[in-house]
Amino acid sequence: MHSVMTALGDDAFVDRPIKVMVVDDSAVVRGLVSRWIDEEPGLEAVARHANGRLAIDDMMRSAPDVVVMDIDMPVMDGLTALPILLKMRPGLKVVVISTLTQRNADISFRALSLGALDYVPKPETNRDITLLPDFRSELIRKIKALGGARKAALLRKLRAEGAFGAGNAAAPGEPAIKLRPFSLVPPRIVAVGSSTGGPQALAAMLGPLAPSLARASVVVAQHMPPMFTAILAERLARSTGREAKEATDREPLKPGTIYVAPGDRHMTVVADHDGTSLRLSDGPPVNFCRPAVDPLFRSVAAAYGPAALGIVLTGMGTDGAAGARAIAEAGGSVIAQDESSSVVWGMPGAAAATGACAALLPPTAIALATAKLMRGERP
Repeated sequence: MHSVMTALGDDAFVDRPIKVMVVDDSAVVRGLVSRWIDEEPGLEAVARHANGRLAIDDMMRSAPDVVVMDIDMPVMDGLTALPILLKMRPGLKVVVISTLTQRNADISFRALSLGALDYVPKPETNRDITLLPDFRSELIRKIKALGGARKAALLRKLRAEGAFGAGNAAAPGEPAIKLRPFSLVPPRIVAVGSSTGGPQALAAMLGPLAPSLARASVVVAQHMPPMFTAILAERLARSTGREAKEATDREPLKPGTIYVAPGDRHMTVVADHDGTSLRLSDGPPVNFCRPAVDPLFRSVAAAYGPAALGIVLTGMGTDGAAGARAIAEAGGSVIAQDESSSVVWGMPGAAAATGACAALLPPTAIALATAKLMRGERP
């Protein structure tokens, strides 16, 4: 592969289309999604299959960057095929599509825990697929983000190995990210924003951090649809040993508890004479998201000032960047996940670019740094 890369050059590799495989037992869905992909600049549908077994048989020939896969399929379902596909093609990005029912939410969340990186709810009927443009736009957006992330990671690896010849091992010069000092006040609230790859990053961070959370509440805005956020809270409760729950409106904040914003509701924090409590709203999407990170972060900055800690984990887009700036300007601290450990360095990269961050770290290191801040120490 190195000789091919050297001959083609850096630009040719970057400019090649993102290759996508579509796996769904509905011929209508396979045809529509493949057509949408081919109509999009920079994307190419390289294969379409009716079940997981056919996808496995074709994986090495088609060599996709991204697989869009249903869960319920005959012969071999998506949950069975997923770990096999990931083992066959390291770095493969998988997006799960399925109708939004409680059963499918449970199964799809299992797929996320097995290595799928994102989920797009599929309309209940084929007719709805043609009438609901949100499904198309969200799916294409996630394919582009995940495919771009895979290409960027592979490009970094090839450069490091000198695949493009002498003098091209280093990445192009980029403006250095400016870090600011941590707040001198131990945090009393940890506000976390995450999206694509977030469930895995949340577990990796909150697991080791759990013993240090006795004096601080945790509020989480994870981009997820309804039903998924309740499952996320249940899993965080199991992995941390702390109380973790889907938030309810006007609920008082308790130290040591993890509150997850419900799917399709914004969550904010309000301080009054009785203490701090949560507010849920059906306001318009912010940064195309609901729940969104920015409203949560802004409210945390207003309620806690220098005792606020904002953490921006992996995800596409820029949600959380404005809120991170608000926390920093109120005297609080912000940590963003670093690029190498992020599935997509959109949200954390945007937060870092504002100059609001005190550190860029992988999830387990974020946990260690946060634990030190809780003890009044400098990371």
